[in-house]
Amino acid sequence: MDNRDSAPPSANLLCRVAFKGPKITTPHQSDHSHASYALRVTSYVLALTLALAGCAAPGDPRPPQPVVPKAITDLAARQAGDGVALTFTLPKESVENEPLDQPPAVEIFRAVLPPGQRTTKVKTELVYTIPSALVETYLEDGRMRFVDPIHTEQLSAGGAQMVYLARTRAARWRSSPDSNVVTVRVFAPPEPVTGLRATVTETSIELTWSPPLRLPAGASLAGYRVYRVVIEAEAGPDARKPQLKSAPELLGPTSSTSYRDSSIDLGRTYLYQVSSVAQYEADSVESSLSAPLEVAARDTFPPAAPQNLVAVYVPATPQAPAHVELSWSISPESDWVGYRVYRSEQPDAPGQPRNADLLLSPTFRDMSVVPGRPYTYRVTSVDRAGNESAPSAAALVEVPAP
Repeated sequence: MDNRDSAPPSANLLCRVAFKGPKITTPHQSDHSHASYALRVTSYVLALTLALAGCAAPGDPRPPQPVVPKAITDLAARQAGDGVALTFTLPKESVENEPLDQPPAVEIFRAVLPPGQRTTKVKTELVYTIPSALVETYLEDGRMRFVDPIHTEQLSAGGAQMVYLARTRAARWRSSPDSNVVTVRVFAPPEPVTGLRATVTETSIELTWSPPLRLPAGASLAGYRVYRVVIEAEAGPDARKPQLKSAPELLGPTSSTSYRDSSIDLGRTYLYQVSSVAQYEADSVESSLSAPLEVAARDTFPPAAPQNLVAVYVPATPQAPAHVELSWSISPESDWVGYRVYRSEQPDAPGQPRNADLLLSPTFRDMSVVPGRPYTYRVTSVDRAGNESAPSAAALVEVPAP
């Protein structure tokens, strides 16, 4: 299964030429010839000395060695709908334990075998190459995730075997060692679910959906799987574009066409997807995920109305004029932020608020009462989201005439 390119051969022509030297002929018998001959010999000796000095190091000079990443050791594969999802961790060091300057390119090798054939000594072929510049687009929580589509002819055999291995490459002429080899059986997946709907309550999000209309031959419906991802609003010019906080997580399986997600926080936004699961004897196959459903868990739920409201008339004293003292029970709501007091001179009228700012304690002193008039009081509770409760039971008090 080795499809690697070999490194270019090394050569050292300089030293070979230096030892070969020029051809020396016998000079003619003249003074001029003797001088020319001596000059040629001196030049040759000098050139030979310089050449030998450059070749004094042992062995032939070699070109720089290519960077070879370490092998992938955690390649995993599973069928995901009409594809095979491959996941693995990219190497960050070379075989020499040196850190890689950038993510290496990824090569995916595959072989397709009929059911029952042994997977030892299988010849795989290179089917995908992911350039280094695109590697980050396949990262999920620090791991590579690549989906290999399954073709119809591969499913028609009923349980065909897909064999995968992967390599990485930091240099064009030298790849990493082979990864571990993984094998996965593939089957015709069930249809995705449709009609995914959600209802937000104060404590949960209730999901419902429609079951698949048909199942593949030889398969039975084993249930469903519910996935969720948290969405966070992105600030700035791309504020309309949602940002996924994490990869989709499996909330859990269910045998019915409904699911209650009680692990929510009001004020957040979630994205849900559901898959159906078909059972083939000992093997189960998950469908593709349903169309995503975005659910904003807005807090539109008012707190409970205050209880035990009491209104008491307090006559005038030298220190204070006549007034009405109100008190009620403390709100048990966890997101409570304050109270509002309403007063009316008609028992059936809702009245007008008496406090501009929310009250932080369950008491209020109404100093603007007029002698000889009856008053009806009611109190509401307000939560962090600005939701206001229904009014409390009315408390009636009559201010005596002077």
